[in-house]
Amino acid sequence: MTATSNVTEIIFLGFSQSQHVQKVIFVIFLLMYTAIVLGNGLIVVTVMASKGLSSPMYFFLSYLSLVELCYCSVTAPKLIFDSLLKRKVISLQGCITQIFFLHFFGGTEIFLLTVMAYDRYVAICKPLHYVTIMNRRVCGFLVGAAWSGGLLHSAGQAFLIFQLPFCGPNIIDHYFCDVHPVLKLACSDTFLISLLIIINGGSISVISFAVLLASYVVILHSLRSHTAEGRRRALSTCASHLAVVGLFFIPCSFVYMRPCITLPVDKIVAVFYTVVTPLLNPIIYSFRNTEVKNAMRRLVGRKITWEEK
Repeated sequence: MTATSNVTEIIFLGFSQSQHVQKVIFVIFLLMYTAIVLGNGLIVVTVMASKGLSSPMYFFLSYLSLVELCYCSVTAPKLIFDSLLKRKVISLQGCITQIFFLHFFGGTEIFLLTVMAYDRYVAICKPLHYVTIMNRRVCGFLVGAAWSGGLLHSAGQAFLIFQLPFCGPNIIDHYFCDVHPVLKLACSDTFLISLLIIINGGSISVISFAVLLASYVVILHSLRSHTAEGRRRALSTCASHLAVVGLFFIPCSFVYMRPCITLPVDKIVAVFYTVVTPLLNPIIYSFRNTEVKNAMRRLVGRKITWEEK
């Protein structure tokens, strides 16, 4: 690619060229990113340090928080830094690297959410066999499979972009590099590569969504035989998971499950799946969970006691 490309850097237009607006963006996204790091980081540390949170659900939750922290870190720090600059630029190699990690962590999150739906299916529909089915070895394998699936997906997307020559222009109307905006910069026919990119991203979304949908259809059907208290607890857990799935899947589907065109609204939609979802995950999935909140209090209490000594 580099042998046939004249472009060596990509310029972002970002959200606005106004210095005042950029200062507001700096403050807002700095606060949001700080909250994401603290919230998701606290979940990871709490699950790792608390013996009472050893069930598969919390094991998967800790990895989901880690992935969302990494996913947000692919785009948010540069957005924050660029909001202080008049010229927002990234090298072509850096641009492709950003695409790779964006789809790596994004793909991994999709697979993890699917794994978590399967975990809820086993817990609710096969409670007597739950411990046997979802043993530590199986959980480790499922997490490894999620990371591997994300790696294969992102490697495919980055490889396809890597084949394209870029001769100019080098300006994209976005705040980070992604496949659709970068495809517009290629100086060759991108029809086949665009089709392969849609198939790569779309197939993952469709298959994962089908598994999620099937899991919850079976779960809702099986809840008819549960007690009222059992249904309430199951629905509470499932509602949290579905909220995170909706916040992530809906905007991602809007961007990636369509022809390779860019729309002005894409930047706003991207904020939802790269920043808002990681921000809300600790609130939706954890801070309203009594076991997690109690574990966090014990963890903070131990830290305070240790510091006093």
